[in-house]
Amino acid sequence: MSGIPTIKNLDELTELVEHRPGLYLRYSKGPDADAGKPSVDYESRLELPGLSVTVLDAERWWTLPLRDWLARQICKYTHLAEKDEERHAWVLTGHMVGRGPDHEPLIDRVEPVAWLDDSVVEQARDHYEKVFDAGRDSTG
Repeated sequence: MSGIPTIKNLDELTELVEHRPGLYLRYSKGPDADAGKPSVDYESRLELPGLSVTVLDAERWWTLPLRDWLARQICKYTHLAEKDEERHAWVLTGHMVGRGPDHEPLIDRVEPVAWLDDSVVEQARDHYEKVFDAGRDSTG
């Protein structure tokens, strides 16, 4: 599986993101499967100019711990891995070339950084549900 290291816990991911800005998260079959294949907007069937990803760097307005941000970002798209057991979370870097239909960054010149062990996703889910009003929306 691409010979990249595996991150084993949420603390390890937090430390990585603190020391290496510009990282993204993606749920897919992995770097080898994604190589040379941009994402597709499934509603319009248009090919996008890069891979759709989630930002791991916290926004400037974020005043809570980075660990909280990461738990939330990891949980945003866990449903993709739950629907397809061949999809896994992995960390990457690259060059942003646009935004997708859900305003997500699209990147090219992808460099794989690490896999996220499934236990990291579980830790993130537990942390997210403990810290946030999970599932709450603007309608109250």
